[in-house]
Amino acid sequence: MAKEATGSGLAPYGAMALAALRGDEDGVAALTAATLQDATQRGEGIGITFAEWAKALLFNGLGRYEEAVAAGQNATSYDKDLAALCWPLPELVEAAARCGMKDVATKACDQLGEMAQAARSDWVLGVEARSRAQLTDDDSAEPLHLEAIARLGKTRLRVDLARAHLLYGEWLRRRRRRGDARKHLSTAHTMLKEMGVTAFAERAARELRAAGGNAGRRVPPAGNETLTPQESQIARMARDGLSNPEIGSRLFISARTVQYHLRKVFTKLGIVSRSQLDSVLATGPTDVTRPVSADHEARA
Repeated sequence: MAKEATGSGLAPYGAMALAALRGDEDGVAALTAATLQDATQRGEGIGITFAEWAKALLFNGLGRYEEAVAAGQNATSYDKDLAALCWPLPELVEAAARCGMKDVATKACDQLGEMAQAARSDWVLGVEARSRAQLTDDDSAEPLHLEAIARLGKTRLRVDLARAHLLYGEWLRRRRRRGDARKHLSTAHTMLKEMGVTAFAERAARELRAAGGNAGRRVPPAGNETLTPQESQIARMARDGLSNPEIGSRLFISARTVQYHLRKVFTKLGIVSRSQLDSVLATGPTDVTRPVSADHEARA
């Protein structure tokens, strides 16, 4: 349950947001599942909104836009707390626009626009401009992208500013303005990487390379020398398809401890999900007959 993980009866809003921004798919899945269960039992609609928003944010970063649309629609279906909708509506616009669902994107953007005109803050007006720019691919999108960057640049919400540079850079690359695209994609990549916004940073890196820029290349550690013995063992089991409870039962540790070590593995290997383990781990059989001792676990 979410309250067991956080010591609070409230939904773990901060933890969900942080996991989503880091591209931690397993972390988001665990936190949102617990939150959705708890929030449903308590009738806490805003908890459901933020859990689904976290999933939409995660999937937009990973480029899995159909899943982001589904999460965004779930997040915006509870409209009793209008202020909370400022977060999922931009995610729904971006995902729906990428999926060619213009009616869905336009409806969400119009709703965001009504809220922006009422609040008139630089943040919400900047996010609205960024969202509105995604509804058109002609030259009228450019002043909206520039407005978004200008307005968000006046705020302290640097992730949204970085994403504005990313979306503008992607638009410029599609318009074959590769030099201009590289400038904004490089800015986005640097900002996102420095903030640890992993999935969006990798998305910016892919776009930057496609525009002819140099984002550096992730080099997996040879022989997994940066992993502890236990981390390497857990990573191989996860690569081979074992669930966290299955790994835990074989190593005599809890599923939560398995998840903790997997997060460290992902950080060290520069990946964001289990599906990437096969491409970065050195080949070799999984040793499930000699679990690492509890004493070693305490030192790991």
